[in-house]
Amino acid sequence: MIDVVVVSVKNTGNIYYFSPGDLVLKKDDKVVCETENGLQIGVVIKEKYAEKAKNLVMPIAKVVRICTKEDFKVNDSNVLLAEKALSYAKNCCKDFDLDMNFVDAYYNLDKSQLIFSFVSDNRVDFRDLAKKLAQKYKTRIELRQIGVRDKSKRIGGLGPCGLFLCCNSFLTDFNSVSINMAKNQFLALNPTKINGVCGRLLCCLGYENDVYTDLKKDLPKVGMMIDTKLGMGKVVSVDIFKNTYKVDVGEQGIIEVSKDEN
Repeated sequence: MIDVVVVSVKNTGNIYYFSPGDLVLKKDDKVVCETENGLQIGVVIKEKYAEKAKNLVMPIAKVVRICTKEDFKVNDSNVLLAEKALSYAKNCCKDFDLDMNFVDAYYNLDKSQLIFSFVSDNRVDFRDLAKKLAQKYKTRIELRQIGVRDKSKRIGGLGPCGLFLCCNSFLTDFNSVSINMAKNQFLALNPTKINGVCGRLLCCLGYENDVYTDLKKDLPKVGMMIDTKLGMGKVVSVDIFKNTYKVDVGEQGIIEVSKDEN
């Protein structure tokens, strides 16, 4: 077992395990952490606890310190500089005629690295752009291609339910979502209804999918021929919440059958 704290890194919103060392950290503390992209500011979302070593990618990085006033001052300055760098990169992108839709840019705390995120439908040869950016900003440049779901996670917004996007508020990973989940929940396969603001299938389709699957397992499928007390008929609809289904029995018309009756 290893003592860890869980931290959300401010610039990306990603969740990581860190070693707290000798620091006494509380939830919502702002901290400076060692990451693969240098020192970055994060927020403690779970206080120190013992985690199994097999669940961790070793060696784990550590929390360097609790944020000081100077750290916040430097970070605020970095944010302004990164916004200007983002605007410059967008203009350069046009000059090089590159198919890149920039999302954001940020410096790590000591400005040893400047990271740009962008969306593109194709692979992009951005080597000349990276050289130009490195010449201007005299630091290590990383151009990171992200997906449209990651873009929504970074930017945020409102979903069709009227609430803030799940990916931007509490989801830490993107689980696989398939069109079969929509079919399983009897939803109309209308892209405007089952797609999120990112243009991909709604993440929430997976929330209740297991419940629908469990409720449906003892009910016949629509289109099946089934024997009823009035004769053979074709299942035309299923109501998983009432545990009933409707059967078209020819001249007898459409009848409703309870799961327990058959």
